Amino acid sequence: QRQLVESGGGLVQPGGSLRLSCAASGFTFSVYAMSWYRQAAGKERELVAAIPNYGGATNYADSVKGRFTISRDNAKSTVYLQMNSLKPEDTAVYYCNAKSPMYHYWGQGTQVTVSS
Repeated sequence: QRQLVESGGGLVQPGGSLRLSCAASGFTFSVYAMSWYRQAAGKERELVAAIPNYGGATNYADSVKGRFTISRDNAKSTVYLQMNSLKPEDTAVYYCNAKSPMYHYWGQGTQVTVSS
């Protein structure tokens, strides 16, 4: 069964940090480009960060550049999102996405709330 399971979300104060993880199973993780998306209440889902299958050049939404870092460990079939200097506007459900030329999969999401 192909599966993406996110973890690491929670409540954090403004200026704090969180590290999200997404563990993949049931497919060949190393051939998939991986991304993190987020969806805030009442808003559309948006791309936050992406990393290609070979772990090369990453790209980020302008709103998170310099604060978030995406990385992957193909040996562990896991992608990470390190989030620093968090702001209240980063509050959202964060989703992991795996994409290949033929398939793409979504995780169930993990809630991140930034509030004092």
